[in-house]
Amino acid sequence: MMTKKKTKDSFSFLEHLGEFRKRILYSFAIILVFFMLSWNFRVEIYDFLSLPITQFLDGKKLIYTSLTEPLMMYIKLSFIGALFTSSPFLFHQLWIFISPGLYKNERKMVFPFVFMATFFFLLGAGFGYYVAFPMYVEFLLNFGSSFEQMIKINEYFSQLLVVLLGLALMFELPVIMYLLAKLKLITSSFLIKYFKYAIVLIFVLAAIITPTPDIVNQSIFAVPTIGLYILSIFIVKFVRRKEDK
Repeated sequence: MMTKKKTKDSFSFLEHLGEFRKRILYSFAIILVFFMLSWNFRVEIYDFLSLPITQFLDGKKLIYTSLTEPLMMYIKLSFIGALFTSSPFLFHQLWIFISPGLYKNERKMVFPFVFMATFFFLLGAGFGYYVAFPMYVEFLLNFGSSFEQMIKINEYFSQLLVVLLGLALMFELPVIMYLLAKLKLITSSFLIKYFKYAIVLIFVLAAIITPTPDIVNQSIFAVPTIGLYILSIFIVKFVRRKEDK
C-alpha cells in the first residue's frame, strides 16, 4: 500500500521575509476595514466598554482635560472593536504565513487552528471584561474612596485595552500547546515537569498586565491562566496519544 509522502515548501530567507511583509500588509488592511466599520458604532462601543467603571460611579461621567482626548478615545475604541471583530481573519493570515513550514497533511489543521485561536482569544477578552477588570476597578475605587474621583477617559481605556488584550493573548495558551502537540514538539510529561516554572512565568506576565503590585489583582489574572495550563496538559496528552496511534 502506497502512502503519500509529506512535503514542505522550501522558502528562502528573502521569500519568508517577503511573505511576512505581505501578511502584515493584509492584516493592516483587514484591521482598517473593521476600524471603519467600528467607527460607525463608536458611541455604542464606548457605552459597552465603559460599563465596568460607570456602574460604580453613581451616574458620574468620565472626564477629559484636553480638546483632543475625546477624538483619541474614539479612535482607540474603534481600534479595539476592529481588533477583536477581525480576529478570525487575522489568525487566518497567521496560519497562511506559518503553513509553508508545515507538512502537507499538517496544513489541514487550518480550520481547527483558526476556530480555537479565535474562541480562546475572545474568551480571554470576555473574562477580562466581565470578571477580571470589574474586580480590578472595584478594588482600586474602594482603595481611593477617601478622595474625589476624576477618572480620565484615555487613561481608563488604555488600562482596559492592556487588560483585555493581555488576557486574550494569555488565553491562547491551549491553542499553542495543541499546535505544538500536533507537530509532536511537546509532550504532557514535559509540561508537568516544568509546571512550577510555568507558574512563576504566569505570575510575571500577570504583574505586567496589572499596574498594581498587590497579589490579589495579580491572582485574578494568573489563576485562570494556570487553569488553562492544566487544561493544556490534558489537551497535549490526548493529541499525542491520538497522533501516536
